[in-house]
Amino acid sequence: MDWKPDPGLVRGFRETIARDPDRAGVVSRISADAKIGLYAGLVRARLHDIQLKRWVRTGVISKAWLGTGEEATTVGPVQALERGRDVVAPMIRNAAACCELGMPVADMLRAYLGSDDSPSRGRDLHVGAWALGVLQPISHVGDMVPVIGGIALTFKLRGEARVALTWVGDGSTKTAAAHEGTNFAAVQRLPAIFIVQNNQVALGTRLEQHHLPGTFDDWAASYGIRGGSFDGNNVLDAYAATRLAAERCRRGEGPALLVAETFRMGGHATHDEREARDTLPEELFKQWGKRDPIGLYEEYLKEDGVAPGRLEEIEVAVTAEVERGAEEALRSRDTMPRGESALEGVYAPNGR
Repeated sequence: MDWKPDPGLVRGFRETIARDPDRAGVVSRISADAKIGLYAGLVRARLHDIQLKRWVRTGVISKAWLGTGEEATTVGPVQALERGRDVVAPMIRNAAACCELGMPVADMLRAYLGSDDSPSRGRDLHVGAWALGVLQPISHVGDMVPVIGGIALTFKLRGEARVALTWVGDGSTKTAAAHEGTNFAAVQRLPAIFIVQNNQVALGTRLEQHHLPGTFDDWAASYGIRGGSFDGNNVLDAYAATRLAAERCRRGEGPALLVAETFRMGGHATHDEREARDTLPEELFKQWGKRDPIGLYEEYLKEDGVAPGRLEEIEVAVTAEVERGAEEALRSRDTMPRGESALEGVYAPNGR
């Protein structure tokens, strides 16, 4: 609430785009409406998290997994893809992908309430919508990599110019599934994009405690695929890097591994925020707080000629959208799933 723009960081936000001619070209072609859409997506993602945190503090739910401060790492890449054609598999902190591809906020919130009309009919808070191109997350992080590889293989076998994308946490890069899935996509030259979401900590383990040499600069090269990094707090850099990677995928040039440098502004979940403050230096939170993805993008848009009043209108509209979604979701608590419904839609051999 007390965020104030740092002139150097505001300038750096624009310079990040300008220093790469290819990305600058992509950004120059983004329409005014699309730029506003990116802003609305960032605000919606933040307010979704704020609503969940309110529910935790008022006892509606016990805890929530938030992506506060990492919104641009989700919103930019998703909006860079082709809606209705491409497929994404978010981690729990990338829940904003659902909204960006058309899922109502109410459905996202219902997932936490476990109501019968939630996307998974109360079975799981990991939310997705296959009809919209959002694969429901697997709780075991890293496991979405081979799944996305399989989807991308389908696109290749069918000769479809479509792209499959997923995010991988810095910690889950150490899982066998993530390694095997990335290697499979590499050798098969699949149209897949893997975003290493380096938010500096895996659960309560700092990056330098689980990863040497401490960066992911050479990660893509170890698989022999195209790599790159982007500022995970700069929605335009995230958009441009993903759009260029997707274009290469559609041309049959194989997968890409992009590293998003960002920071988790909280605990693993709302129940351990104090632990997060003990795990990482307070100064680190302050530094990344100054690089808030929404605040910096607001300043960019203002310099780009967007009137502050227009941005305020969007904030008001998105706030109302999220509040309506919360009200709708809370009414769904009257329709909790029947116990016997747990047996429906579950594979069982011999019909049992």
